[in-house]
Amino acid sequence: MLSVTNLTYLIAGRMIFHNASLQVSVGQRIGLVGANGTGKSTLLKLICEELLPDSGEIALVRNISVGMVRQDLPHDDTKLIDVVLAADTERDSLLKEAETTEDPDRIGYIYTRLEEIRAYEAPARAASILSGLGFDEEAQNSAISKFSGGWRMRVALAAALFRNPDLLMLDEPTNHLDFEAMVWLENYLMRYEKTLIIISHDRDILNKTVTHIVHLNNLGLENYTGNYDQFERRRAEKLISQQAIHEKQQAQKNKMMKFVERFRAKASKAKQAQSRLKAIEKMDIVDAVIAERTKPFIFPEPEQLYSPMIVLDNVDVGYDGVPILRNLSLNIDMDDRIALLGANGNGKSTLVKLLSGRLAPLSGEVKKPSKLKIGYFSQHQAEELDITQTPYELMRREMQDQAEAKIRAALGKFGFDKFKSDTKVEELSGGEKARLLLSLMSFDAPHIMLLDEPTNHLDIEAREALTQALNNYTGAVILVSHDPHLVGAVADRLWLVANGTCKPYEEDIAAYRDLVIMQRKKERSGTKQKSQNKNKSNHNKTELSKLDKESKQLEKKIAELTNKKELIESEIADYSTKGEYSKIENLNKSLSLVLKDMEVIEADWIKVQGKIEEANT
Repeated sequence: MLSVTNLTYLIAGRMIFHNASLQVSVGQRIGLVGANGTGKSTLLKLICEELLPDSGEIALVRNISVGMVRQDLPHDDTKLIDVVLAADTERDSLLKEAETTEDPDRIGYIYTRLEEIRAYEAPARAASILSGLGFDEEAQNSAISKFSGGWRMRVALAAALFRNPDLLMLDEPTNHLDFEAMVWLENYLMRYEKTLIIISHDRDILNKTVTHIVHLNNLGLENYTGNYDQFERRRAEKLISQQAIHEKQQAQKNKMMKFVERFRAKASKAKQAQSRLKAIEKMDIVDAVIAERTKPFIFPEPEQLYSPMIVLDNVDVGYDGVPILRNLSLNIDMDDRIALLGANGNGKSTLVKLLSGRLAPLSGEVKKPSKLKIGYFSQHQAEELDITQTPYELMRREMQDQAEAKIRAALGKFGFDKFKSDTKVEELSGGEKARLLLSLMSFDAPHIMLLDEPTNHLDIEAREALTQALNNYTGAVILVSHDPHLVGAVADRLWLVANGTCKPYEEDIAAYRDLVIMQRKKERSGTKQKSQNKNKSNHNKTELSKLDKESKQLEKKIAELTNKKELIESEIADYSTKGEYSKIENLNKSLSLVLKDMEVIEADWIKVQGKIEEANT
């Protein structure tokens, strides 16, 4: 489907790709990974011809559709649902032509083609995608001009998914999603039957949705079969082997050079010395392994404070006198690691602002010790940075009378060397700005850190560094994140923000994920929970018996497919451990088919439950 051959591309004289090659087959789902600045987004732009290579060739099979998330959404009164529907340009143009053409043959073709592309199912499909990404029916029928920032990005993502292109390319699609929308997207991509290329720093989504990893490294494209965890293992093995070969080769080279230096001047040995020199020149040199890992992050150690550090006593909080959250009665101790769960708009960020002191309670009391120091991180703070200043200048303003060495040391704890510390903010990448905000937040050793989506723009290595730093930190952590890997690795308590309040959630993140999936499936099927205590006397008992039997048959199939899924996952893990990667690709395909079957059977089961509930009404 896609062939990249000897691609070379430079940006402002800096080499991004040099003789890079890649083959992508129909149906492959590829995750692009690599350090920030290696050219992941650039590669997508080259593929869709927004950029042109300096040399080499990028070839796509003729007549295939390519889809990316577009930024050029309207700012008018067009409804969200209509913005998404308009993304299918063929359907849109056929419908418009059908209204104007008078040619009978053309009309016949138009309606035949509309039937072929299932055009009349499009509104329901668009609504389903928007719902999955967090837009209820009212929002779907609202003007696009009412939405900004991350919500507009969700609409753009919905439009790209709705197009259902032969090749779908996504660049960090989870950055503006909450956990619920991310879970929906993850499941959608797992069922995507066409070809996918995705850039993501989310380990979980790369583990669940891709069949191959393409690593951008040393100006080239290295293709690995399997998901991200499998890639990590194979790459580690490859680097160990590469380093061993390099060291053996260097020892051999040094031995030959010693012979040359010792006997070059002797006539009797000169021919042998010359032979060894030629052998050295002909060596296919294997490079030493260069460490790529991000330097560790370090949060300063806070002084101990008595517990509880923060007490919320029957607090209501909101905006303009209107409560968003009510009756909050919660305690936070210094050793707490709490992740906030709940859909966007439920009030997670509102709660974080309340805890930080940026938002006052409407009623009730927030109790804090006078010596309490709070660190607050929000992804939106990057927009407030003075882009004409350098990280050093911004940190000096915060640390005031501190010596230059201490200021630079504070920045160094988050990977800023002297060069980057003296680079203007406007020239920093998104990941570097995020690291700068973490540094500015924590330089004075806060007792509690409030982190609202800290991983946006951080690559996988930086996320791992953040995870390790948070686990080493001895203060309290309140975390809002759509990254389940970070939540699972850091949080030991979960609070659910929903229904206008916040309460402890007693299950784990995996259970919450399963809950979200089931809720979304019920929403898609149009089923609503009703009371089970209904009077059955006026209903057809034969029909109920038939539905009960069908429900049990479907439950049996779900159990069988679940067992099959677990068996395949176990086999994949076994083969990965043994290094038998050739067998994994077929297993991944089998797993994808099983997941699709489960999706169909579970949807049927939910419909049956809806019929049973209706019959009981």
